[in-house]
Amino acid sequence: MMEIVHKIVQVITITISSVGAFVVIWGVFNSAFDFLSLKFTKHKEPFNEVESIRNYLGGHLLLGLEIFIGADIISSVVSPTWEKVGILATIVGVRVVLSYFLRMELRQSRQ
Repeated sequence: MMEIVHKIVQVITITISSVGAFVVIWGVFNSAFDFLSLKFTKHKEPFNEVESIRNYLGGHLLLGLEIFIGADIISSVVSPTWEKVGILATIVGVRVVLSYFLRMELRQSRQ
């Protein structure tokens, strides 16, 4: 019975992580396309448009990080060993710090 639960949670975790990766990849490709379009269509580099592209990318990165954190938490719920909990705490801590500073930067750029 536990094997089935482990496999189900593993599939769910991989699915959620894939969604997070898709969100980040989508934001990177879309932002890169917008930036290259801006570079090749205009002679000047308007600050507002570049800042808008940065905010768009930052939003996708932030959402992707939150999704990855959710996947990590779900994966550790099934078999919580002290080693896995320590690794999860470290990963979540790093991602939370990244999210915090990314959120601060996005707020500052919108003001």
